[in-house]
Amino acid sequence: MSATTQAATGPRILVIGTGDTKADELLFMKQCIEASGGSAVMMDVSVLGDPPYQPDHDKHAVAAGVEMTIAGIVASGDENTAMTLMAGGAVQLVRKLHQAGEIDAFIAIGGSMGTDLALDVALCLPLGVPKFVVSTIAYSHLIPPERVASDLMMILWAGGLHGLNSICKLVLSQACGAVVGAAKMAELSRASAPAIGPTIGMTSLGSSCLSYMKTLKPALEQRGYDVAVFHTTGMGGRAFESIAGQGHFAAVFDFSLQEITNHLAGSVVSSGADRLENAGARGTPQIAAPGAIDMVDLPTWQDLPAKFAHRPFHAHNRLIGSVTVDADDRRQVARTIAAKLGGAKARAAFILPAGGIQQWDLEGEPLYEPEALDAFSDEMRKAIPASVEFHEIGAHINTADFVRKALEIFDRWVEEGIVPRGMPAKGKAA
Repeated sequence: MSATTQAATGPRILVIGTGDTKADELLFMKQCIEASGGSAVMMDVSVLGDPPYQPDHDKHAVAAGVEMTIAGIVASGDENTAMTLMAGGAVQLVRKLHQAGEIDAFIAIGGSMGTDLALDVALCLPLGVPKFVVSTIAYSHLIPPERVASDLMMILWAGGLHGLNSICKLVLSQACGAVVGAAKMAELSRASAPAIGPTIGMTSLGSSCLSYMKTLKPALEQRGYDVAVFHTTGMGGRAFESIAGQGHFAAVFDFSLQEITNHLAGSVVSSGADRLENAGARGTPQIAAPGAIDMVDLPTWQDLPAKFAHRPFHAHNRLIGSVTVDADDRRQVARTIAAKLGGAKARAAFILPAGGIQQWDLEGEPLYEPEALDAFSDEMRKAIPASVEFHEIGAHINTADFVRKALEIFDRWVEEGIVPRGMPAKGKAA
């Protein structure tokens, strides 16, 4: 929608839910959206019943998205198979509505079934389209990180199991106001955004554990690039992978890979099984390094799992702490990284900083284990495929030597045309 059109009609908010069981809630949301200056586009994803209102997009249109009838979906099996099919139909229909410029944002309500469907819809919409899910399982570990869109907003549907009440109305009204406001501001931001250079995606773990971005980011900005740094504490890595998979990055500096170790160790601080895969699958050039792969991140408010009880431990704060993995585990991580980089469809490079890979592995720090680091380095040298540029430096990852090596590779790729040139500053040549 153009800024002029949106100013005239208000942002069009797609409202998704099962109208046969949640009609009161959905119609209340419609009122809230209109009171906030938006317009509601109603989509019904009911299976068995019909809503007591006429939706803009009914369940038959949703079923047609997977080339089925509602009768066929009902006969497909149980409630799980039926809602999975409806999710597929909703994705196809929502994608068409967005491509046709008929919606500006979406909001959905649901329990676990409705949330399951809503997560698929959120993932089908590109970055920047406001996405809001009102869910009885918001922020739950039932939701795996790979199901969460990079810019998804959620709110717990407190008091929302069955019918309207004062608590439920408070939640729904906030959610509707938030999605309308987000749609208005997203359009304003797009209309007034200045021209920027190609975007570089970079990963780090805070700024105390890994600190290379403090000098690397401004150096890339001076070269005319827009640099987005992602905090790899599970969802940060998930957002990085999601955006990389959508092709938003001209290149990536993926230097904080401890989420791979987390996933292999079964930690809840995971970004999913496809960490370090989406940039390469999309054909985006990537430079990788093993920042913090020696650690597993765990909640500090829980007891350590028995297998880590006697490992070196560092409590970062009251939410998250880290234990080190042993030499055998580090060798497995090395093989996993090598295999992921080997599958890339674009240029890939790996920098091995043999002098250390995070702040707390220095001598005198709580996670100093030089023999285990040597085991990782040894395995990395053997496992890295010939298709990946391999660069080893004797320095620590948090040093100027590491930054120089990363920029050396990047600048060469720019000269070779592998990475597009940055936007020149006004009055300067590219």
